[in-house]
Amino acid sequence: MATTLVIGNKNYSSWSLRPWLLLRHYGVAFDEVRLLLDTPGFAAQVARWSPSRRVPALHDGDLVVWDSLAICEYANERWLGGNGWPADLAQRAVARSAAAEMHSGFSALRSQMPMNLRRQPRLPHWDAHAGADVARVQQLWNDLRDRHDGPYLCGDQFGIVDAMFAPVCARLRSYGVPLDATGTAYVRAIFALPAMQEWEAAALAETERVASDEA
Repeated sequence: MATTLVIGNKNYSSWSLRPWLLLRHYGVAFDEVRLLLDTPGFAAQVARWSPSRRVPALHDGDLVVWDSLAICEYANERWLGGNGWPADLAQRAVARSAAAEMHSGFSALRSQMPMNLRRQPRLPHWDAHAGADVARVQQLWNDLRDRHDGPYLCGDQFGIVDAMFAPVCARLRSYGVPLDATGTAYVRAIFALPAMQEWEAAALAETERVASDEA
């Protein structure tokens, strides 16, 4: 049964990065289909693959799963043996809360600091609302790291909550956002992952540009 993950441009598609990183880190075999965002053909192409007409979408045989977090949850049950979340019930609940907050919140950070792995830090241009989002991100990271020992948010094992925050690491690094010691160490840990390095190398090799994400 063939498994295919449909994604957008690797330089820009933060939602695509999340499940791709989780699957690749855990060695799940899948075919990759990359659709170019903000192009005339995107709408027609994505309609073939995703009922929401958004990326990412996962095809596992006849089953279609869309939305980053839903794909991660499916992968956790299908291939990861539950290792995408902490084994402890309370720790798992906290990790899920953090992942869900990332999934639904931080609108100012998203809009003012779009993911762009090619971007080099320059003069800050985000406002107080985005600054408040950054402060909340760092508070979450500190709270989770205080509960666990290890480089990732829930200890020694990279999991779904880390996949959800990986694009935030990319945004904060590209925009040169000052971070505390915990945030700095965490961003380094994410970019030290072989799967993240593979994604970044592919992103930097892309030539397409999405003007709205070149802030």
